[in-house]
Amino acid sequence: MGYKALDRITRSDIEEEVGIAAAAGVAERIHERLTEIVRNYGADTPDTWRSICERVLSPDLPFSLHQMMFYGCYNGYGTDPPAWIPDPKTAILTNVGQLLERRGKEFLGSKYKDPISSFSDLQEFSVSNPEVYWKTVLDEMSISFSVPPQCILRDSPFGESHSSYPGGQWLPGAFLNPAENCLSLNSKRSLEDIAVIWRDEGDDILPVNRMTVREFRAEVWLVAHAIKTLGLDKGSAIAIDMPMNVNSVVIYLAIVLAGYVVVSIADSFAPREISTRLKISEAKAIFTQDLIIRGDKSIPLYSRIVEAQSPMAVVIPARGSSFSMKLRDGDISWHDFLGRVKNFKECEFAAVEQPVEAFTNILFSSGTTGEPKAIPWTSATPLKAAADAWCHLDIQKGDVVAWPTNLGWMMGPWLVYASLLNGASMALYNGSPLSSGFAKFVQDAKVTMLGVIPSIVRAWKSTNCMAGYDWSAIRCFGSTGEASNVDEYLWLMGRACYKPIIEYCGGTEIGGGFITGSFLQAQSLAAFSTPAMGCSLFILGSDGYPIPENVPGIGELALGPLMFGASNKLLNADHHDVYFKGMPLWKGRVLRRHGDVFERTSRGYYHAHGRADDTMNLGGIKVSSVEIERICNAADNSVLETAAIGVPPSGGGPEQLVIAVVFKDSENMTADLNQLRISFNSAVQKKLNPLFRVSQVVPLSSLPRTASNKVMRRVLRQQLTQGDRNPKL
Repeated sequence: MGYKALDRITRSDIEEEVGIAAAAGVAERIHERLTEIVRNYGADTPDTWRSICERVLSPDLPFSLHQMMFYGCYNGYGTDPPAWIPDPKTAILTNVGQLLERRGKEFLGSKYKDPISSFSDLQEFSVSNPEVYWKTVLDEMSISFSVPPQCILRDSPFGESHSSYPGGQWLPGAFLNPAENCLSLNSKRSLEDIAVIWRDEGDDILPVNRMTVREFRAEVWLVAHAIKTLGLDKGSAIAIDMPMNVNSVVIYLAIVLAGYVVVSIADSFAPREISTRLKISEAKAIFTQDLIIRGDKSIPLYSRIVEAQSPMAVVIPARGSSFSMKLRDGDISWHDFLGRVKNFKECEFAAVEQPVEAFTNILFSSGTTGEPKAIPWTSATPLKAAADAWCHLDIQKGDVVAWPTNLGWMMGPWLVYASLLNGASMALYNGSPLSSGFAKFVQDAKVTMLGVIPSIVRAWKSTNCMAGYDWSAIRCFGSTGEASNVDEYLWLMGRACYKPIIEYCGGTEIGGGFITGSFLQAQSLAAFSTPAMGCSLFILGSDGYPIPENVPGIGELALGPLMFGASNKLLNADHHDVYFKGMPLWKGRVLRRHGDVFERTSRGYYHAHGRADDTMNLGGIKVSSVEIERICNAADNSVLETAAIGVPPSGGGPEQLVIAVVFKDSENMTADLNQLRISFNSAVQKKLNPLFRVSQVVPLSSLPRTASNKVMRRVLRQQLTQGDRNPKL
């Protein structure tokens, strides 16, 4: 729909949005403030929008009013209007702002002006001077080594992507233990600081639980002592298949502290997937729960472990101190496991210091086709995760960090290190993040950094289960996992009085992000504003080679090979073949494959367009599924989400565009699909390309997704290609 420019909005326009009952005083007050703002800043500037956020909009006002103001302000702005703009006064209080105020001229010389103006220069400095940058950040985070590195970076010879360290070797000769660094006392952490805040679903009327650093260390030490009683060889792999709660985080850190390797398995997996991961990693033991409790449902977990024929299991009751089922011979209850070391309570566990290249964690790619890639994290990878959080999400001492996730996916371990290595508290909700209970937990825990994935935000907006809760403590949101939607993220910003959303895209094999945002740059919705610190990005043109830097364009993204903490080995595949084989050289270095399609816009922002294999060819024009889905999702109010698939006709010929649609009302499977197809066609042809045509709409109850929540368009394409285009698909 079209929106009026701000200087044309009348009081009656506002009354229509806020409702008749509240209209009289509210609409008049809003109109008076809007008129004053337009008089001071103009009708269409970023400063106008910032002032509207501060003086006009609040979470209790209808979202349609928020849309009226945002789209009215940026009516003629074009692409990438800034939804959040940094304030110079608060910019100098950020981690990077303080660093630049102290050392900006040392790093950047006469180019340095101020933290906001010079942020992009610092990013370029982090790529061109990696030794200086990474030494500085590790010092800022108070990372301690039992044996210091011989240097920060030892170069690999040019062109040697086949070497063990493509691009270079980080921290050669260093010994450390990342779990020990999470528990040690320094300028960011005292014994009485809060390490973890949590709540179990169903306990919403009770105060949140808190655990101090003193208490948390004692728990980790005790479990580490108990793990040693298992008699496993040094460096053995130990799996965790549990929800992400206090117990699983304690176990995670205890395994690493004791010199073993965590095998991360998502608690949603079926026995076959669990078995595959246990075999690939050669796990010698596993920690799990008897059940997963979600609301009034009890979901079996231990029985899945048994069916997967796991090694010896330590089994924790989901509620209380006992469980009804009988354990296998050789398995141990949590009570008996800790009983082995009851005399070691509060006895410090001496951390096992290991070389920086030693494995600490084995994680897995989604594995939608074939065997999942087994990706080992070394002792350096946690430092990359924490450094991203320090720089881009500005996590500091006193912050409370929540991100609904699981230790089976990289954002689980990322959350542990991003919060604890930066002196922040980790906030864990043991329940569904889609409920009002989670919204209340965010309020009660006073969460300051809330991580999301777009599908969670979509569900929140659809159900409005966040209404009435105070999220004003939030300093920023983080978003990862899939391409986001402008309207949904405008709605999300409005829940927290327009705090920034920092988009964050990376990969398990990177240990963090390669492209993201910053508190020191204007943030546009559903867009990235900067490569991550230390990362160089290249958009490949149609010839397979990088297009010129800073030139707008779209194509498959490639990465510079020199990335701190990134993988250099896979357990069950050839690392070179997966990430480097067939990639172009750039200034003597072979680039690293990632597989996402990205667009760099004329204003310098980046947009994600899904995986390279999620593109389609419509009438000779390449287009990403995500681009079409964004348009179709907004084309009809009855639509919850869509998946755009290019399907070749049975007799051959050009791909036909099929839209799989999930309705907000799950009973709406009998909607007029032809009318919806016409609506989709109109929107796609108007907003994307007049030559594109939707050939069919297929209703689904839900989209097929991996356990990490990525839409499996490949599965849909396969089914649709085989002619199965009915609602039972």
